[in-house]
Amino acid sequence: MSRVFVLGNISIDVTLRVPRLPLPGETLMARGIARAPGGKGLNQAVAAARAGAEVFFAAAVGREAEMGFVHAALAAEPLAGLRLVYPGPATDLSTLIVAEDGENSIISTGDCCDAFPLAEAEAFLADMGEGDILLVQGNLTAAVTAAAVRRAGRAIVNTAPIRWDMAEVVRGAWITVANRVEAAAITGGDEPARAAGRLGAGIGIVTAGAEGCFVAEGGRVRHFPAAGVRAVDTTGAGDVFCGVLAARMAGGAGIDAAVAGAQSAAAIAVGRAGCFDAIPSVAEMREGKGLLFL
Repeated sequence: MSRVFVLGNISIDVTLRVPRLPLPGETLMARGIARAPGGKGLNQAVAAARAGAEVFFAAAVGREAEMGFVHAALAAEPLAGLRLVYPGPATDLSTLIVAEDGENSIISTGDCCDAFPLAEAEAFLADMGEGDILLVQGNLTAAVTAAAVRRAGRAIVNTAPIRWDMAEVVRGAWITVANRVEAAAITGGDEPARAAGRLGAGIGIVTAGAEGCFVAEGGRVRHFPAAGVRAVDTTGAGDVFCGVLAARMAGGAGIDAAVAGAQSAAAIAVGRAGCFDAIPSVAEMREGKGLLFL
């Protein structure tokens, strides 16, 4: 089995639940507030580790006391290695606004991510072997992310969030995963199936919610329908998909089986509230909760 190196971010997630997403200039009253460990990097690393991969995770954080519950949560996860960098800024914060129909909007800070030193990323990746997999997102700077992708032989790039021009990173990716909005932004407005074929030189995957996902490989685009589940909260679906995809590929699965497993895990996640709390457990990953894990 190959190892998975996740270079990403950690944030403190604050979730507000509302009847619907607010209109511009509108104030809505939320129904409660919840705090949890978060960040796309953390979520994807945890999902990959729970799916059975040997995962090494690096991220930048602050030293504030509030991070105690995040440290405790990470200590309980089956990570093979954790590298925390303290560049100075406070830990990044994400505010998640979740509507009753499961749709969401997210606002995140990036000061701590922006301060992640290139030297720390290079040191983290120094132990990567030829067959190991790198999983990155758009949270860190373009310079750090591009250098990491160049270093890795097999890099999975999740284009969320788009903070800078993704062209160089996507060109060097083994697999690129984007949702339909990100894919349209990168490819100039193409619909998901066509956009998948234009996401770099490697395998392109466009996730499209209830429509499933589109996978482009070798000039051919295939559609993978979504599992029929009622969405409670979609905020963590992409992270679970990416983490499990990386874990399945690291375990030797082909792209079809890896995508099917990732979709099954994401289907579990969207049926629950929250991001971190929605990630399927080790037992659920192993059993598939009655869904299809090839």
